[in-house]
Amino acid sequence: MHVPLLQIGGTVAVVAALIAWTGPVFRWSRRVVQRRRAARRPDPSRRPLQVVAADVRRLGRSVALVPAGAPMARRRALTAAYDDVLVEAAQQLEVAHELRTTPEGPARDLERLRLVAALEAAGLAVQA
Repeated sequence: MHVPLLQIGGTVAVVAALIAWTGPVFRWSRRVVQRRRAARRPDPSRRPLQVVAADVRRLGRSVALVPAGAPMARRRALTAAYDDVLVEAAQQLEVAHELRTTPEGPARDLERLRLVAALEAAGLAVQA
């Protein structure tokens, strides 16, 4: 008489344990699938760091080599593009900067130089 009750109790305990473990197992398997998907499809909003570094070098050379008689609009456009890629590189390497908030002029030029030095210290090849 006690044997069927023990069998029923054991079966109920096993079923309850299986139900209790389905949540953690499901969450674990979902994390595994998400990590695999993320590894196969990188974030499309972030460009590869190598591309950003190449843009930093290219635009840095372009800003340095603007001819003396070039229109001011060209110089400002190149400097703005250079600032954009410097900020993008700083975000990817998690380097603190104040380039966006610094006003135009010598203060911004100094912050730009400081950011370039910080990026080089973080391992980015800024000067080719």
